[in-house]
Amino acid sequence: MPHAVSRLRDQRLARSKKPFLARGAHLVRCPRCRVGIHYCICAWQPQVTAHSAVCLLMYDAEPLKPTNTGWLIADVVPDTFAFSWSRTEVDENILALLADPQWQPYVVFPEEYVPVERVVHDVAHAEIQAAGKRPLFVVLDGTWTEARKMFRKSAYLAHLPVLSLQPEDISRYRLRRSTREEHLCTAEVTALCLHLAADNLAAQALEEWFARFSRHYLAARKPPSESQQRALHSGIAP
Repeated sequence: MPHAVSRLRDQRLARSKKPFLARGAHLVRCPRCRVGIHYCICAWQPQVTAHSAVCLLMYDAEPLKPTNTGWLIADVVPDTFAFSWSRTEVDENILALLADPQWQPYVVFPEEYVPVERVVHDVAHAEIQAAGKRPLFVVLDGTWTEARKMFRKSAYLAHLPVLSLQPEDISRYRLRRSTREEHLCTAEVTALCLHLAADNLAAQALEEWFARFSRHYLAARKPPSESQQRALHSGIAP
């Protein structure tokens, strides 16, 4: 069954006026995992459960990009929701999701851009469980410039607590260029959120899935040696 990001991609394609040509558009990709067909990772698709949920607010063409890691989150976290962001229109479904009493939403964003009274650094397990709620991490999926724009211009997020992460490592994402190595990609950010919510099995599964996707994606760009190919397909490494 297609997950939330896959469905959003189909919706975005349906309203496109011209084909979206990703870098390496000549490459024949697996339609499920988006990796070059000879390096498909579908055989390693993780199957885990998670108490937490993820709401991806995706900037315009982000669902169309084969390098998008929000797709990996939807692969791993069963309760993943995905919405296209618009400055002028608000999807009623996202408002309903954020207002649903089963969820405690947290907008994931750096604290230096937020009034101190909105900032939290941890997920209040006991409090939200006592209230019968589950964590819902609202992750802004786009470039850093796009994420800041979404945060500033989405009034429906202004009342929510802001979860500010403090990662210990630099990003391992190498599929797109970034001017700042401390900026994590969407999958890395979400894995940290899952760890904070004590969803450690899901967090580990996402980290391993992201690592495998990255290796296989890069291998399809630049074919590895025979021994490296055997390692990629062995299933021993994540």
